Amino acid sequence: APDCEYRSSAAGSLKMHKRMHSGGRPFACDEAGCEYSADRAGDLKSHKHTHSGDRPFACDAPSCEYRTYTAGSLAGHKRTHSVLSGERA
Repeated sequence: APDCEYRSSAAGSLKMHKRMHSGGRPFACDEAGCEYSADRAGDLKSHKHTHSGDRPFACDAPSCEYRTYTAGSLAGHKRTHSVLSGERA
């Protein structure tokens, strides 16, 4: 965008940022009937777990069986254990 002041010394970061302006989403899901596409390969990888049912990120708290598709979701979940036990998150 002409008035965007974003700067980066990493070519990949600039390329990804430009997609934000163009709406480009070059990483498309190849699952039949799925129209999901992403601007980052990692987002597509996480999305594919929704089709397989694979939840590779597991909570390590005692007696907790929580599993999820993304590391970010697991981090948010782990904070619930801190809140419930009275620790500061």
